[in-house]
Amino acid sequence: MHTENGTAAEAASALIDQALDFVFPAALRATALLGLADHLADGPLPVADLAARSDVHEGNLLRMLRVLATRGVVEELDDGRFRLTDLGQPLRSDAEPPAGPAILMITDRSLWAPAGELDRCVRRGGPIFDDLFGMPIFEYIGKEERTATAFHNGMAAFSDQENGPIAAAYDFPETGTVVDVGGGQGGLLLEVLRRRPGLRGVLLDEPHVVPGHRLDTEETAGRWEVVPGDFFTEVPFGDVHMVKRILHDWDDERCVQILRNCRRALAPGGRVLVFDAVVPRGNEPHQAKALDVLLMAAFTGRERTQAEFEHLFTAADLRLTNIVPTGTVVSILEAHPA
Repeated sequence: MHTENGTAAEAASALIDQALDFVFPAALRATALLGLADHLADGPLPVADLAARSDVHEGNLLRMLRVLATRGVVEELDDGRFRLTDLGQPLRSDAEPPAGPAILMITDRSLWAPAGELDRCVRRGGPIFDDLFGMPIFEYIGKEERTATAFHNGMAAFSDQENGPIAAAYDFPETGTVVDVGGGQGGLLLEVLRRRPGLRGVLLDEPHVVPGHRLDTEETAGRWEVVPGDFFTEVPFGDVHMVKRILHDWDDERCVQILRNCRRALAPGGRVLVFDAVVPRGNEPHQAKALDVLLMAAFTGRERTQAEFEHLFTAADLRLTNIVPTGTVVSILEAHPA
């Protein structure tokens, strides 16, 4: 039997290889937890030296490094030493931007375990996180300090590589108030305030999140405010409301609630900016398509198409007026009162 991509045996072999792909993110997670990239920062090392510095088993380390080398994260040299490649550099703890926190979030058991039982999720049509952990994911994050740290640091790492290009891609007003709704540590708001010295900023997030904000810098002094709160209840008044990587966590009903709160708190002539991936048509790989499956298993939300965003805006008495590409996975969806 022949298939479009060769014989049936070749197709089966290719699928088996793809099924083994989960080993690679497991190796990435271990690399980040063990700090291997930091130990390789100054140059290649023999496995024995790297194992000693990392306080790990030499033989098992070698076996993991071989997997990492197949993906170009490290390279095995002819003399048996391993070096960190350009691709592996963001795994260093001092990397700018760092990849480690995002990897630790994506591979945390809170996301890994639900993804391993997608069949149940697909059968049911909803997330299975509650089944595995006994409560919804955000309640779990609020109670489990380790998971909360991984989640918030991971989201910040996701955002750090996007915030600069996003802030540069949009023509923010010269004056007024920008409200970062569910803005976490405030990385995006900080980038916006740096580029617009006439703007004021308000960071809204949950009480246990906002103490970790990064807004207190010399160049933004006196131009920001931190507001602990719940965006499902109330959003501070402002000229621009930014909602970045928030809506994809929630179902349509909850998204509309967030957007309506933003709509009610808009100054005359104001706008709502949603920063999220817009799922493209076609068969090409896209980060949003993979992330959507993680969301499907653990959250009530989803990554959305343009039409699905338009539906949310309409239900919240808003009108999608523009989609601005940023050069990252995230687009800027600009909406005005309908």
